[in-house]
Amino acid sequence: MVPEQVANPSFTPAQKEYLRGFFAGVAQRGAIPFVGHTAAGLITSDPTSGLGNEAAEREELYFGTPVSELCREEIWKHDENALDIWDKLLTHATENKAPAPDDLFRFKFHGLFYVSPAQDSFMLRLRVPGSLLSTTQLRGLAELAGECGSGRLDITTRSNLQIREFQPKDIVRVLARIQALGMSSRGSGADNIRNITASPITGIDPEELLDVAPLAEALNTYILNSRDMYGLPRKFNVAFDNGGAISVVADTNDIGFLAVRVNEGRASEGEAVPAGVYFRVVLCGITGHKQFASDCGLLLRPDQTVAVAAAMIRVFSEHGNRTDRKRARLKYLVDKWGVEKFLAETEKRLAFPLIRYPVEACEPRKPIDRAGHVGVHDQRQSATHYIGVVVPVGRLPVTQALAVADIADRYGSGEVRLTVWQNLVIPNIATDHLEAAKQALLAAGLDFTAGRVLSGTVACTGNNGCRFAATDTKSHAVALANFLDGRFKIDQPVNLHVTGCPHSCAQHYIGDIGLLGTKVGGEEGYQVVVGGGSDHDQGIARELIPSIRFSELSPVMERLFHAYTNQRDPDESFLNFTRRHSITDLQKFCLVQELA
Repeated sequence: MVPEQVANPSFTPAQKEYLRGFFAGVAQRGAIPFVGHTAAGLITSDPTSGLGNEAAEREELYFGTPVSELCREEIWKHDENALDIWDKLLTHATENKAPAPDDLFRFKFHGLFYVSPAQDSFMLRLRVPGSLLSTTQLRGLAELAGECGSGRLDITTRSNLQIREFQPKDIVRVLARIQALGMSSRGSGADNIRNITASPITGIDPEELLDVAPLAEALNTYILNSRDMYGLPRKFNVAFDNGGAISVVADTNDIGFLAVRVNEGRASEGEAVPAGVYFRVVLCGITGHKQFASDCGLLLRPDQTVAVAAAMIRVFSEHGNRTDRKRARLKYLVDKWGVEKFLAETEKRLAFPLIRYPVEACEPRKPIDRAGHVGVHDQRQSATHYIGVVVPVGRLPVTQALAVADIADRYGSGEVRLTVWQNLVIPNIATDHLEAAKQALLAAGLDFTAGRVLSGTVACTGNNGCRFAATDTKSHAVALANFLDGRFKIDQPVNLHVTGCPHSCAQHYIGDIGLLGTKVGGEEGYQVVVGGGSDHDQGIARELIPSIRFSELSPVMERLFHAYTNQRDPDESFLNFTRRHSITDLQKFCLVQELA
């Protein structure tokens, strides 16, 4: 095979101008030369052979797309590989200056986001594969955030961490400290594979089918050591679900691997499938577009998952749309090709065949505990527990981060888990130490028994740290959750998802209540949707209120919750209550009424 850089050489402007003139002259003389290479290695001059004309000028291709057709960001990647800009990072740190737009994009390949105009500073997004963090790492990150950042760590909806509000002069120092902690931020932004998520209590979950932490770690390591896994057409999300008590919302990812149990059966090709634990693969979750990932018919052994992920990502990299970023996610490639062609292209890159196996032949997933990420719970290890700690909208001040590290060292195993609900988990606490650990958390100002709304509340960065957001999502989310928890005692989980723009980083369409930031009469406000869910509760939320000022939202939600607490069926969740009623009925509940 002729390498692309040889088959499609880059000509200088002068060479291109010469070739245009040469071929224009040839055309005027009525004889355009043709030279083609046949499959047998022979050279033909027949222009009707259907072969490419090796004697004609051809435009340079980038992943099979003519350079002239690339969108702006793809041109930036073509012009300079973002992994090769260390000298620029040094220069910006030395001169304490912000990057130009093209380098601002390239800096994201190193996890560096310049968040102007919301803030005149940088944010660093890390990689925390599988949600696992040592106390040494947590303590080091907290100290770094205190020395040159905002004085807090931010937990994200991909069970990840951010350090915010440091200046350009600190970018090299920050990256060096991260590396010294055995961590990386490489590829955590821009057109790359984001943090690999896994069930947050994997390995300690009494209900799990398989510990998936090693799989998440293996894929992360493979990515970090595979240069060609960077610079995809668009961002890419991967999740591993252990099939246990807590979901990792795998159906909102581009690729989700879900552990399942199979009783002995046969694949569609007739091959025997021994009983055991396998993985289903779901594809093309993109909740900002109101689409969940769907099962693609595959059954994988655990040892095959990382290889299949690598193959699928490469297919996407090689064939994804690089001309229109609005149609550059995996969903659009699969929509164009169909699932079977995508799987066939994946299989070409694998040394083993893919097994087709009906999802109906697998055992159903076990029930999901929607409140399992908060509070005290038993582990599968005897006389051992984990504590799910509430971190409202993911904001963890340095003092509390250091306290968590000390508590995990003193009473646990020196380990902390992050969750996609922006909370954290301290695992491996012996029964004899449980009460002391709880008291230490309370003394640090941390709660593990928060109201049902606050404990299920997530929010994106908001307009204090993101130029796309229309509203102060984090402050509004906490205020509304505390308002509702202060007025109602609810014994069922309620998930409040607050996002500042249609990118939906907080996945408002899968919340029991979802708020999408907007401007209403010049004020900050929201579109309100209700009844969303994932996994067993999968469904896109319905619009309840097209737009409302935030200043007017609390009393409206109070009336809705008043109707719920007074009219629900026994043990009925807020989610089921909203789904049982029409939007018209729910809107009537929100109208002014006399509250009992």
